[in-house]
Amino acid sequence: MAWFRRSKASISTDMQRKDIPDGMWTKCDGCGEIIHKKQLEQQFYTCSKCSYHFRIGSKEYIQILIDEGTFKELDRKMKSTDPLSFKDSKSYKERVKDSIRKTELFDAVRTGTGKINNQDVVVGIMDFSFIGGSMGSVVGEKVARAIDKARKDKSPMIIISSSGGARMMEAAYSLMQLAKTSAKLAQLSDEGIPFLSILTDPTTGGVTASFAMLGDLNIAEPGALIGFAGPRVIRQTIGKDLPPGFQRSEFQLDHGFVDTVVHRKDMKETISKILKLIWKQ
Repeated sequence: MAWFRRSKASISTDMQRKDIPDGMWTKCDGCGEIIHKKQLEQQFYTCSKCSYHFRIGSKEYIQILIDEGTFKELDRKMKSTDPLSFKDSKSYKERVKDSIRKTELFDAVRTGTGKINNQDVVVGIMDFSFIGGSMGSVVGEKVARAIDKARKDKSPMIIISSSGGARMMEAAYSLMQLAKTSAKLAQLSDEGIPFLSILTDPTTGGVTASFAMLGDLNIAEPGALIGFAGPRVIRQTIGKDLPPGFQRSEFQLDHGFVDTVVHRKDMKETISKILKLIWKQ
């Protein structure tokens, strides 16, 4: 038999539990801080505690850098075909369709015109969420056309890179984009029009080997992985441990591969000041 009987509930259950909607909070990968999504947006998608920079897409960069209401997209619906009938775990055609459905983009770069503090610019902003930001024939063509637009309008060119490299599903077609975009930037340089390259996490492979490192100024976000092959591949190849922070923005700055490292919250003002100094129409 029981030692005692509870005559009534000792804890009131009248108050209903308030559910917190899913997706309102996120965890910082740098320090583990729990951040409200609204606060994260106000902080330019960076952690106020450790300055960790979250990966963001072209839509967010447009909101951060471009004057409100001035962005006009170029070549929006250009999308990849399947010239090699490529198939791994799924066909390339299906992979492209899935990426379009998930991201509401048609490929891994968004190009357009706009203003930064009332200064006309042409921009290309890569999206890592679209097949790892890989550069295929469409990315190369859209970047090339954006550079042509900058030449025609006599406007500074700005490219924000975020990429895993060349798109293997297009093989040589992808590699050809390195030469095409580099040649277009050489034409831009010959006309004395500035090109600012902004490198975000990650900027690797064929994008690093082409337009990402060809800026008149190469500007990196803090902590971004910047290199050709990734650290794991290099470590396995040479059989040695790598220095602390290897291939991160600060390491690349110390070794002369980038010109400056700028916090995302200061990026718009920094670009504006640079353009005022080097570009006068």
